[in-house]
Amino acid sequence: MPPYSGFYKGRRVFLTGHTGFKGAWLALWLQALGAEVTGYSLAPPSEPNLFKAAGVAGKIHHVTGDILDPDALAAAMAESRPEAVFHLAAQALVLESYAQPVETLRTNVMGSANVMEAVRRTDSVRALVSVTTDKCYDNLEQPWGYRENDPLGGHDPYSGSKGAMEIVCASWNKSFFIPEGRVGAATARAGNVIGGGDFGAHRLVPDYIRAVLAGKPLEIRMPAAVRPWQHVLEPLSGYLWLAARLAGDPARFAGAWNFAPADNGCTVEALVKTIRRMSGVGEWKDMSQGGPELHEASMLKLCSDKAAHLLQWKAILDLEQTVDMTMRGYGPFLGDKNDAAEVCLGQIEEYTTLAARKALPWAP
Repeated sequence: MPPYSGFYKGRRVFLTGHTGFKGAWLALWLQALGAEVTGYSLAPPSEPNLFKAAGVAGKIHHVTGDILDPDALAAAMAESRPEAVFHLAAQALVLESYAQPVETLRTNVMGSANVMEAVRRTDSVRALVSVTTDKCYDNLEQPWGYRENDPLGGHDPYSGSKGAMEIVCASWNKSFFIPEGRVGAATARAGNVIGGGDFGAHRLVPDYIRAVLAGKPLEIRMPAAVRPWQHVLEPLSGYLWLAARLAGDPARFAGAWNFAPADNGCTVEALVKTIRRMSGVGEWKDMSQGGPELHEASMLKLCSDKAAHLLQWKAILDLEQTVDMTMRGYGPFLGDKNDAAEVCLGQIEEYTTLAARKALPWAP
């Protein structure tokens, strides 16, 4: 049996945000699964970027477009006639949300509403997975993981925008998708995702890589902060399986889902030390005495018991495996001669093989 029971082979899939880090990885995985992928997105948000390095535009139908343009979005979706939609387009940076709070809200809330309306008006769609974040919760800095029924919130504009996005998605579900019964719609909340090819601003691992390339030590503001670090293939495997299940049983699998790492208690310092020990490159220094200029949570954990129970999904990589795959994924950007697309596809195959050994239901 092929991965995901062959669900994606020959199916039309529409993907927003495919020029971003996670979106480029998902586009490559969908293409490897045999899907006919249409990507709709603005230009890549960083330079360098995985989208260009892996030649994603040449592997799928690439459309340059803004989710804040409802007519262009609806036209692109109607033309591609997808059966599954993955919505990843977003303003995804906390610090950027302080600089551009209204634009962050427009993109993450109204842009998502535009996606849902386009889905509602495209009669071919059977599954919609909208990606939000673990930061959508009202973070009380508790030592246990947040569950899907915990209160939404957000101290910063980015987190608030994603909490609001969750509410909007839930309202479309209750008002339209569930009563009509055609589309299974869900939101997916993942942790601090890392992996080869991420060069987003103000993110720990990309900052580490930039420091290595610049020959400077990485300055760490909050070494004791706990985050749910996970390799990009972990949540993506959950998104892919969730969409497949939504298409077959929309009533059962609609709603919110967490996808958490196996190690939910890793600190910034532990991650950086593991990267340094395993890769042999880079240095860092503790700059915590001054404290952050803007609010940053010191504790954030996520619970994915719901996904474990109802989807039989679980994270399968420990911290060392996560770091190993991440740093190997950066190889094409750090001077080795391997093709970025081949590295990604090789890691997808590697991860799928490991999932099969652990008898996960989506794996072959």
